[in-house]
Amino acid sequence: MTALVDLYAAQPFWIWLAVGVLLLAVEAMFSTEWLLWPAVSAGVVAVMTAAGVRLGLPGEVAVFALLTVISTLLSRRLIAKANPEGPDINDRDSRLVGQRARVVEAFVGGRGRVFVSGAEWPAEIEGEAPGEGQDVVVKRVDGSRLTVQAAV
Repeated sequence: MTALVDLYAAQPFWIWLAVGVLLLAVEAMFSTEWLLWPAVSAGVVAVMTAAGVRLGLPGEVAVFALLTVISTLLSRRLIAKANPEGPDINDRDSRLVGQRARVVEAFVGGRGRVFVSGAEWPAEIEGEAPGEGQDVVVKRVDGSRLTVQAAV
């Protein structure tokens, strides 16, 4: 522990840089969007100490905390613009709702198979069952099963 204290006393830049890199590595692993701003704040404090601004550990921790709070609050606007409300474009299942599908295996007992978005899916029918080759519309996605109804 004394080695760490001695390193901080001699080169606080390396301690803050290590904190920033560690936070950035954890952020890269988990993609939470929350650890990015503390990592950036630690980097700013590292640059500040490298430029010769020495506030001591309590002062640097205060600057780090203040920068983290400010950047996190300001980032909410950025994240809201980058991730607008609505279906996630990477969520293929939710994008299926409302799409037309073609019946590839006739519905027997309310269950059959449909082809939509380049793949066959097991499906349940709501209402009257169309024949093979006819179109249906996807109403819901429940796991790997679609709920469909005859297309109008």
